[in-house]
Amino acid sequence: MDGYVKLHEMLETALRQAGEEAGMLLGQGLSATLTDSLTFSKAAYFGDLDDGVFVLDVESREEYQGQFYLVFNLRDAILMSSLLLGIPAPRIKEKQRLSIIEPDDIDAFGEIGNMINGAMNTTFQASLAGKSHLKLQGSKKYVPEIDPLTDDNPLPNGDYLLFRSRLEMEGQEMHHLDVLIPVALGNLFDPQPLPAEPEPDQTADTDTDAAQPGTGAGSATLSDETETPGKSGAVAGTTGEDMIAVFDNDDEERGRMLEMLGFVGFKLVESTLDADIKEVFSKGNVRLVVIGSQDADDRELAVCIKINAMRQDQPVPIIMCAQRWTRTAVLKALKYGAREIVIKPCDPDEIAGKVRRLCRLPAS
Repeated sequence: MDGYVKLHEMLETALRQAGEEAGMLLGQGLSATLTDSLTFSKAAYFGDLDDGVFVLDVESREEYQGQFYLVFNLRDAILMSSLLLGIPAPRIKEKQRLSIIEPDDIDAFGEIGNMINGAMNTTFQASLAGKSHLKLQGSKKYVPEIDPLTDDNPLPNGDYLLFRSRLEMEGQEMHHLDVLIPVALGNLFDPQPLPAEPEPDQTADTDTDAAQPGTGAGSATLSDETETPGKSGAVAGTTGEDMIAVFDNDDEERGRMLEMLGFVGFKLVESTLDADIKEVFSKGNVRLVVIGSQDADDRELAVCIKINAMRQDQPVPIIMCAQRWTRTAVLKALKYGAREIVIKPCDPDEIAGKVRRLCRLPAS
């Protein structure tokens, strides 16, 4: 994930400190190492979740108001709370196997959560220019196919910045801690610069100068420029009418996506996944690409890779939509250039919101 350098540094420091302090509380060597930072929607994050999770809700107050979430693997939460309670190892294994977390475990894990929140509070207050205060609000368990996934459970719908840290404890198999921060709150913590405006096309001015009578030098300049075209003209899909390219092998799915994108007012170009991408991009100034499929497998990811390679100097945002995602496929798609992950069937409001943000269009 590009940007959010300051937020990444704050969390890296806070989580490292939190791991050390929690390890001291547990009497075990525990480390939390920040490894990845990605952008996810709630639907993408929970859509392919295999294991149960334990979610801690943190409220951010003062000048940075909002809520974010600490998401632990449920087995990790059971392990740490059980260690704090002094439960024998065989019983811990049984509780992990059956995903049993009891009231005493919740209370014990709350102590660990308070320690993590304290480390984050200290780091944020020392790093942010304005007043900041973080308060742990509560916790909840979520097990796929058992607990309901609703608009607000186990956390609200929306787009999140995901900061993933690897948890390690000697002699124990552990997973990771995810910090999920809503994009709007992330922008309060670490404001992101607006993208630079594209340089104005100088061709028209050059042509006007060359057309003036008695400007022999001007004619020579025009000749030099036609021999060496500008960078923007050399990059596929950066000239002409603004457009969105939709790639999907299913005719009906492409048609539905085109209907969802009709509000934009851009030229819409559709094609199959095996189309000549450079030819598609030659039809206009590509502002956004939508790639659709049933499974997010290597074929669809290859399209993403090709687009990213072709436009590496002037990246174009990509939305990848698929009916079935695996966690590996999500991580690969984001690595290969996708900016957004969507699970089919696509919701028109969700698509509209992502398109407006990625194309920097005004709200409806």
